Amino acid sequence: MNKEFFKELINKNGKKFIFIGEISTNHRGSLLLAKKLINSAKKSGCDFVKFQTYENSSMTINSKKNRFKIKSGLWKGYNLWSLYSKAQTPFKWQEDLFKHSRKSKIKCFSSPFDKKGLKILESLKCPIYKIASIENTDFSLLKDIAKTKKPVIMSTGTANIKEIEKSFYFLKKNGCKHIALLYCVTNYPAKIEDFNLNNIKLLKKKFKCTVGFSDHSNNPDIVKGAIASGAEIIEKHIDIKTNKKSLDKDFSIQENDLKKLINNLTSIKKLFLNEKYFLSKGDIK
Repeated sequence: MNKEFFKELINKNGKKFIFIGEISTNHRGSLLLAKKLINSAKKSGCDFVKFQTYENSSMTINSKKNRFKIKSGLWKGYNLWSLYSKAQTPFKWQEDLFKHSRKSKIKCFSSPFDKKGLKILESLKCPIYKIASIENTDFSLLKDIAKTKKPVIMSTGTANIKEIEKSFYFLKKNGCKHIALLYCVTNYPAKIEDFNLNNIKLLKKKFKCTVGFSDHSNNPDIVKGAIASGAEIIEKHIDIKTNKKSLDKDFSIQENDLKKLINNLTSIKKLFLNEKYFLSKGDIK
């Protein structure tokens, strides 16, 4: 495997960054809609489509106690068991999703949330593993993922710099050679005041690895700023127009805007390709 796995991926396309279309809960409980979202990701120019591999029992227990109830935010009032029951991408779908992605000629991978999910993904030859923000200090899961020797993309949401450092080097110690970090704010939808895009530069300097940005905002200027700050991977929740509302709708981008955003980010990235002082041919003439 190439020593610079993620750099190699980035250099293979003309955009100089990777765009990941995250399906998450936007399948709205329909396998058919999940397949349509895969097609949409391909059509819009995403480099990868990503799934989440969990069921409600992977995430919580069936309890109606008050501490299992969400008190504020986008999902206020939901009991955790009922929220994850609605949001889950069932284990029985996973093979169909991978097969459909390959048929549609778009690369795919997923986030496992427990050992059962990881075992399913290994059987499907998942090429990359994503570690979600809420799992980035689950060292039992991290150890099992690292042992696969597959490249890993880890989101940093909710973690301070010491926790990120501990998880990063734990993955390295247990056999993971290729790690990319995604600066992420775990707030839904995230507001402009939640962000410090200098974190992208700080993570690059400290860990000397590929660093990207996982966007949960509904403000396109933020993801544009991330590209300008040096993000080499962009992950964004994607959606298609439908009458039924999903749990993630308020911070997802619809198909008609997705292709335009990818084109805009490509143009912005080109403004930062020269690291030495640059004079255009027009200037020289």
